[in-house]
Amino acid sequence: MPDTPKTPIDAHFYKRADAIIALANSHISEQTPPADATNSLMFASSRFNAWIAAMGFKNAQEMQASKEEIISFFTTQYTHMLEENFNNYVENFDFFIAKAKEAVEKKG
Repeated sequence: MPDTPKTPIDAHFYKRADAIIALANSHISEQTPPADATNSLMFASSRFNAWIAAMGFKNAQEMQASKEEIISFFTTQYTHMLEENFNNYVENFDFFIAKAKEAVEKKG
């Protein structure tokens, strides 16, 4: 897998991402704090990414030989996305957090 700075975005990229975020949000409750939901989401993402990577190989030995390249690809992608979203939250903190607090109050 090439070590590219960004993954191409197709027409449904944000719609899929929003659906996954909504699913993660639906698991947050008094019994499941946001930190538990995000841990599950990160595990699911890593599990899915490992499966996607495995599908491109003929055998486990071939996959193992590409381990560093694959992990570098996915961690680089994640780092770019996290930096972009982090900066977006810093720039729009009051708006995003006000909306989040409203949603929590309506849910509770």
